Amino acid sequence: MRKKTFGVILAGCGHQDGAEIHEATLTLWAIHKHGGEFQCYAPDVKQHHVLNHINGQEMNEQRNVLIESARIARGKIAALATFSPDNVDALILPGGFGAAKNLCTYAFDGPNCKVQPDVAKAIKAIHQAGKPIGALCIAPVIVAKVLGNVTLTIGQDSTTAEHLAAMGAKNQPTQQGEIAVDEANKIVSTPCYMLNSRIDQIAEGVDKLVAAMMQMM
Repeated sequence: MRKKTFGVILAGCGHQDGAEIHEATLTLWAIHKHGGEFQCYAPDVKQHHVLNHINGQEMNEQRNVLIESARIARGKIAALATFSPDNVDALILPGGFGAAKNLCTYAFDGPNCKVQPDVAKAIKAIHQAGKPIGALCIAPVIVAKVLGNVTLTIGQDSTTAEHLAAMGAKNQPTQQGEIAVDEANKIVSTPCYMLNSRIDQIAEGVDKLVAAMMQMM
């Protein structure tokens, strides 16, 4: 029997300017724990900026989102432009500020943000194919912007919840380690570091998210 395959879209490497490494790694772990396989993807584009993760200061250098994401994927990654919904059974977007800077412009434009074209195309294709989507931390804003009338969670943050509403979506408040499930649209989300969470609470939420997605396949 073929194992279920999850496409995982990464946004670089490091929570301040790329994918949140704990969330990304725990996503891959949970997929294997629940008997699935994964294929990592990232857009082959310039990273918005590069930050020093000690002091938060911007550095005078440029990096590529796909190349940086390969650090997490251990080199086994494909350009998101090559993504096809026929090759996976589900799609997951870990969070990190890179999701709001490199995968879309939410960090700068709020609910008026634009989603990177390859990201938007992948989300639309998976949704139209009736396959599950998972979103962690701040990544639900991307799904909201692309799909509109869906239910997601970004935890307890009232401003971000208002932004979701402005994009046509609904926030379901959650605590650490919890998930929100939109059965009708096959979307599962978990707040992760949108709340003051420990890494074990991140793991709990991601594990529940992958398990719920497996049930939707």
